[in-house]
Amino acid sequence: MSRNKQKSIGQKWVFQSKVFFRKKPSVFYILKWMMICAVISVFIGSASAGFLQSLEWATQFRETHIWLIALLPLGGLLIGMLYHYYGKNVEAGNNLLIDTIHQPKEKIPFKMAVFVYLGTIATHFFGGSAGREGTALQMAGAIADQFSKPFQLTPSDRKILIIAAVAGGFGSVFGTPLAGALFAMEFYLIGRIRYHALFPAFLTAILADLVTKLWQTPHTHYHISSIPEISFLNVCYAILAGIAFGICAWIFSKSIHKVSGVFKQQIGYPPLRPFVGGIIVALLVAALGTTKYIGLGIPTIVEAFESQVPAYDFALKMLLTVITLSAGFKGGEVTPLFFIGATLGNALSLFIPMPIELLTGMGFVAVFAGATNTPIACSIMAMELFGAECGVYVAIACVVSYLLSGHNSIYSRQIIGEAKHARYAQDEGKRLNEL
Repeated sequence: MSRNKQKSIGQKWVFQSKVFFRKKPSVFYILKWMMICAVISVFIGSASAGFLQSLEWATQFRETHIWLIALLPLGGLLIGMLYHYYGKNVEAGNNLLIDTIHQPKEKIPFKMAVFVYLGTIATHFFGGSAGREGTALQMAGAIADQFSKPFQLTPSDRKILIIAAVAGGFGSVFGTPLAGALFAMEFYLIGRIRYHALFPAFLTAILADLVTKLWQTPHTHYHISSIPEISFLNVCYAILAGIAFGICAWIFSKSIHKVSGVFKQQIGYPPLRPFVGGIIVALLVAALGTTKYIGLGIPTIVEAFESQVPAYDFALKMLLTVITLSAGFKGGEVTPLFFIGATLGNALSLFIPMPIELLTGMGFVAVFAGATNTPIACSIMAMELFGAECGVYVAIACVVSYLLSGHNSIYSRQIIGEAKHARYAQDEGKRLNEL
């Protein structure tokens, strides 16, 4: 075959491809994001696996060397100095991701991933009460945004990229890819879901979770063995529990912002805030004589599904978590919210005649739903973790909690896409920190 004929065939193939993709733009969209999501998922899933394994090591080491809690103020000072002198442009954390989704500007610095990883491991190593979701989301967002320039992504594409990254980070760190995808599409805009990122979010969440599992990183499993039949009375009980969970979520969200404001008002030098907060938390742990309220608190969550736990557990965990995170320690709020919700649900079983493990599971996700304004993601998360049989009850609890928590959130930069009540319609389009 002559060179001219080969060139002619090649040109014809290119022309036909352009015509095909012009007529079928969705095919090009799918192929494009399949490639992008596959690449970022490898890095996000691997980062989540490394982070979870590091967190497990830090927790085990601390629990066998309890004296480390006395060094929590020093750990807080180091974290504070790291962010004050080198990380001011990434200190906003998850709120920076939300701002980037709404109005993409400069590329998210990669050091966000490094700093939040170091800060979170230090927080858990020395005994702070924090979670892991915030870290996973920030690591994922910072890693993914490094590919925006090599892939020549437009500002609109960057929005989708960050949403997909959040889905991958959440889905892989908790082992709930479906919930991770929905969370990423719910968490930045209250009351509305924009479907333009639907495919990349689901694909990244699923692939990142698979990568994390390939690294043989286990997730905690929970079980609800008894689900009562759906009846009018049981639905009323679920609504009643949802009200309690929503009030709890409202208190947590309000407290974490109020106490953070107190630290900022009373202590002018930022690195001293986690230092002072570390002193308070260390003294409280010593006074309580137990470490069950610091770190992730997974053993207590598991226990709450199996038997009655002290009715005050949720309040003490909330106290230590609010102080830890408001002072400037790093981590996340979600796993502590799981602890708070699960133990609150466990306590409600003393008054509400429903199975203890069901109320525990309902609280596990419903307080989280109210504090983050993500009721759909939390309902799906419960079904991924506990089984689909609990779906009706957890969905009721999550939606009621979402409504009762009002226009409050642990993420102050969330924008109200659609008000929860008609009387607050004037708030639509505003950020929560503007109210």
